[in-house]
Amino acid sequence: MGELAYRTLVFGHLLLFVLWLGADAGVFLLGQHFRKRERYTLDQRIALLKLLVEVDMVPRSAWALMVPMSLSVAAAGGWWDVPAGLVVASWLVGGAWLWLVWDAHLHDMTPRAARDRRIEGWLKYALTLFYLWLGIESLLTGHPIALPWLATKALLFGLIFAAAIMIDVAFRPVGPQLGALLRDGSSDATELPLRRTMDKTRLWVFAVYGLLVVTAWLGVAKP
Repeated sequence: MGELAYRTLVFGHLLLFVLWLGADAGVFLLGQHFRKRERYTLDQRIALLKLLVEVDMVPRSAWALMVPMSLSVAAAGGWWDVPAGLVVASWLVGGAWLWLVWDAHLHDMTPRAARDRRIEGWLKYALTLFYLWLGIESLLTGHPIALPWLATKALLFGLIFAAAIMIDVAFRPVGPQLGALLRDGSSDATELPLRRTMDKTRLWVFAVYGLLVVTAWLGVAKP
């Protein structure tokens, strides 16, 4: 039963990775087509953007659940003697994070959504610091994680958090810029600032993709 539980958790972990990276690739492709103002009408591009927001809920949900899932896999596999209280707390945090993500989505453009995203931001900052500390401390001292590959994975997970936070930061000007596009129509004056913002955001997106692939390789190869 213990082996079956472990393999089930590993399957869940891999499924979340596939959903995160696969759906994020879909978000990227939709964003690429949104940029093509010579091919699509403005109404078509807005429809693509709305679809992008919906698809983006998949990687955002997977990200929230990856925290408790990864700790549970490490504990069940005996890779790290994770305190039981930390595993339980991680599932509570992951559940709360998932609720914040969906509640903000379902109440978008309201004070409630703004509150949810503010709380989610604090949570992501705290988890970023936790994973960076966990990885660095473990690599330097061998504690609390003794295995170098797992400690490196924790560090990279922290860097994924940081890069994903930067995606949101870089994307922040899109709201006013998109409002100007809808208000004033498509022109160089409204399109070029929006495109520059999307170009800057893509750099952090590529960083997340690269870090995810390396992290997944570490989990499989365990060098």
